[in-house]
Formats: sequence, structure tokens, C-alpha cells
Amino acid sequence: MKKRVVVDTNILVSAALSPNGNPAKIIALISSGEEIQVYYSREILAEYKDVLSRQKLNIAAETQTRIMNAIISTGTLITPTSSEIPLPDESDRVFYDTAKESGAVLITGNTKHFPEEDFIVTPSQFLELFLRILG
Repeated sequence: MKKRVVVDTNILVSAALSPNGNPAKIIALISSGEEIQVYYSREILAEYKDVLSRQKLNIAAETQTRIMNAIISTGTLITPTSSEIPLPDESDRVFYDTAKESGAVLITGNTKHFPEEDFIVTPSQFLELFLRILG
């Protein structure tokens, strides 16, 4: 059974800027389409596109396209119900709600932006968990 994930935007940015880091490893796993099932909403896709294309990040167009294609081609689009849980940054709600509704792990580099819950993990925590599951 595939591991369900929702990927915060900061993971995509890190993967694009550091091709050898843990976020890039996660995107490679998603791209393979074999072991991970990624979930997203229309709002998440819009944020991905907006942030990846910001000029100040200087992410090559082909890298943006590769990452977006990996998400869209292997992922599942859902429309989550909005929760009432207090969050420090309201723009993070869609990630939380999508993970909660799809029964997925939310992978983020900003765990402080979310409540302390078992399904919210950093890239290194996810890879450790994922490798333990596969091992």
C-alpha cells in the first residue's frame, strides 16, 4: 500500500534549490509513482505554481515544470473541508485540511506553523519513517 502524503510548498522550493537534499529525495520518490501517493487541492497547486515561479527564487522553468508534473501526474486531487483549528498562518490551512481529510502525512519544513500532531513531519522524519516501512 502506498504511503499517502501532502507536501508543503517549502519542500518543493527546497527540492528545486538543493537537488541532493531530503526534499529532493521525496520529490524523486513521488516522481517514481510507486511507493508514495501525493494528495493536493486546487489551492495547493495554485500556491505551488505561484511560489515556484517567483523571480527572486530563480528556479529554472524546466525544474518548475518537472516538479509540477511529478505532483499532477502521480497525485490525487481532492477538495478538503475547511477545519476550524487555529493556525498561525491561515494560508497553511489548506495543507493541514488536505492531509487530514486524505489520511496523509503532511511533510513540511515549518512544523511550527502547525499543531503538534503525529501526521505532521519534517522531510528527515518522513524519510526515516518511509525507509523503516519499506525496510
